[in-house]
Amino acid sequence: MTLRPLIAICGTTGVGKSNIAVELALRIQQGGFKNGWRGAKIINADSMQVYEGLNVITNKIPQEERMGVEHLLMDFKKPGEQYVVGQWVHDAIGLASNINKIHEDGEVPIVVGGTSYWIQHLVFPDRLMNKPSTTYKQSQGTKELEGLVNDPELLQLFHSLPVSAPPAGENLDEAFKMHSLLAVLDPVTAARWHWRDTRKVLRSLEIIKETGRKASDIVAEQSSRTAFNKPRFRTLFFWLYAEPSVLEKRLYDRVDTMLALGLLDEIRSLRKIASESLENDPLADGKPDYDYSLGIYQAIGYKEFHDYLSRPESTQQDFSQAVDRMKLSTRQYAKRQISWIRNKLIPAISASAKEGSPLSLYLLDATELDKQWEINVREPAINITTTFLEGRSLPEAKSLSLRAREMLIVQEKDIRYVTQYSSAMITWY
Repeated sequence: MTLRPLIAICGTTGVGKSNIAVELALRIQQGGFKNGWRGAKIINADSMQVYEGLNVITNKIPQEERMGVEHLLMDFKKPGEQYVVGQWVHDAIGLASNINKIHEDGEVPIVVGGTSYWIQHLVFPDRLMNKPSTTYKQSQGTKELEGLVNDPELLQLFHSLPVSAPPAGENLDEAFKMHSLLAVLDPVTAARWHWRDTRKVLRSLEIIKETGRKASDIVAEQSSRTAFNKPRFRTLFFWLYAEPSVLEKRLYDRVDTMLALGLLDEIRSLRKIASESLENDPLADGKPDYDYSLGIYQAIGYKEFHDYLSRPESTQQDFSQAVDRMKLSTRQYAKRQISWIRNKLIPAISASAKEGSPLSLYLLDATELDKQWEINVREPAINITTTFLEGRSLPEAKSLSLRAREMLIVQEKDIRYVTQYSSAMITWY
């Protein structure tokens, strides 16, 4: 079966991903392709931009810069809601207005965002598992694993896992007990997660309880069952990349701009939402619960300005320290984004492409946004997209630039390692 086309644009914050997505969509709308593609829609793949409002802290592309191109899966979740990768993949494919419908209308989906692992899960299926219904075999497996738990307190915890991950900062004892329980039941997985990472620890415990099996065993089984993941779509990836020394200043300037555009007002609104959620929770103890690992509360700036906005009389020094923390967090996040692309996404694409899958990735040098944008980003992106949609032979990825040759080196890894760890962890829909 011939796979339908999809264009995916990834990269750090501050490199112009949204802008090139709009430019590509406008070019595709002009038509003239041999295969009849005559339009495009953009699908947001930024985990923070799914939330309504809060345009500054989430860095949404302004309406006037969208040039009339429809953006899907953006501005549709309430700020207090939790929304995870499995839900997004389901919505990206299955909602009436999304990828399947886009293809049926003769249009091309352009997926763009900084949450690269969302894009990876979308392109490569079978790494997200539906919550299984309990069977006798699963029940027996759960009982056998329970037999490993000798501590009555830990056993009680296993029988009544919390509904949501407790923030480690507010519940040190519970966070540590959860990790201790995981260490007893599945030491391999426990060694991967820090005890403060309560969300992943809880998810691992849920997997064990739901399936009656260790999470590490399930991952290993998936790895041995398939050496690579076949993609859902014929996919053209663009990675917009900027040299770190140049990007750092750009990111710092962006933080200053965000503050001028009303960042603190948005953070105050978020704090109000969190407080109202606490007031409406009958199980809450009245103590503020700032969980920076859930939903919109992960947005950079919310945590960093907590102390400044919490003090009755904050000083200019408090403000400056908060700004510095936000700039540091932004820079660190950009590093993590690059690390995921180089160490997880590119090896997964390479492994699948070597088996004949129709996947290609091109690095576009976005180091200079003003002077060289046309030459280094827009022109090659449009030319490659045109070639891709017409089904012609694509150029060698490393031929685009010196930076492409430097950054697109894929270390020869065991493909099973790539398959096992590219997802970071099994995730339930």
